[in-house]
Amino acid sequence: MSSTQSPKDFFRPLAVGAPEPLREVPARPSRAIHFFDPSNPKMAAKVPDMVGTVDVLLGNLEDAVKADNKVAAREGLVEIARNTANLGGQSGPTQLWTRINSLDSPWALDDLTTLVPAIGDKLDVIMVPKVQGAEDIHYVDRLLAQLEAKAGLTRPILIHAILETARGVANVEEICGASPRMQGLSLGPADLAADRRMKTTRVGGGHPGYLVRQDPVAGDINGPRTTYQQDLWHYTIARMVDACATHGIYPYYGPFGDITDVVACEDQFRNAFLLGCVGTWSLHPKQIAIANRVFSPSVEDVTHARRVAKAMGDGTGAVMLDGKMEDDASLKQCLVMVELAEQLAAIDPELKKAYDAIELED
Repeated sequence: MSSTQSPKDFFRPLAVGAPEPLREVPARPSRAIHFFDPSNPKMAAKVPDMVGTVDVLLGNLEDAVKADNKVAAREGLVEIARNTANLGGQSGPTQLWTRINSLDSPWALDDLTTLVPAIGDKLDVIMVPKVQGAEDIHYVDRLLAQLEAKAGLTRPILIHAILETARGVANVEEICGASPRMQGLSLGPADLAADRRMKTTRVGGGHPGYLVRQDPVAGDINGPRTTYQQDLWHYTIARMVDACATHGIYPYYGPFGDITDVVACEDQFRNAFLLGCVGTWSLHPKQIAIANRVFSPSVEDVTHARRVAKAMGDGTGAVMLDGKMEDDASLKQCLVMVELAEQLAAIDPELKKAYDAIELED
């Protein structure tokens, strides 16, 4: 924002007739963002049955779609959005997102000019890949406002950026604050690894070569020494979480490429959840169940959080609970769990049943 611009201008529509920008991003559960190829008939046929089983369905138009199928994927997404009940918009149980092609590609402009007039009322979020800086968000922001005005939309479509370049990570704070449309960020580990010239060919997850080793016992460097595999993405996720929290938007882990290794997948998802991410990508239906489990607070955690909230009363002072001191900072941590549990219970009947069964002692 330039020094001559009023802060009030930030929340004015960028086109005459466009909807008013949001002042706060809706807190809609999005534990799993499940990717599907709209040009693939088998995948498209499964979409109606997935509504209500996953928080977000994302029609992917970018890298996983071959160049010859770009138009078919775009048109397929329009068809799916128009003909699938309860998908997308404000009232459906499952949000509809799309990942458009990169802004320097031959397809990105047509993605936006086709999708917004055709299904803008169903599209909740547009994911923009390979975002380098605020200028990329400003471009999409203005274009969306013009298209929304032309289509007569009454609510703004939100923007989600993927961090896939070193420059994008360096500019993460300005990206988060570039527009009121910003919904969140996702980590794009594969492209980011290539851009950083990291020596890994894995799509997310750890690497056995990135480790620390136990000190030698009695100076014997060749003796048995335990090694501990480290997380290649800890720094980037933590920085992304801080930037999102600062601007009131949401951070997400990205893809975990090894579909067969459900154990490591769950570990990676849980690391992201503990660091502050609200959800992750799903590349296969089996990852949806993992994401839904990991990014939902356990009954034990919700029980403890409610106990602390009850014991703290007005939130001041400190209390002893199970031999541990709980104070206002503890209460703030617990309220994060309580609020998330309430949001998830509103859309997940099984979680609601589990959380409603919690009983607190007087």
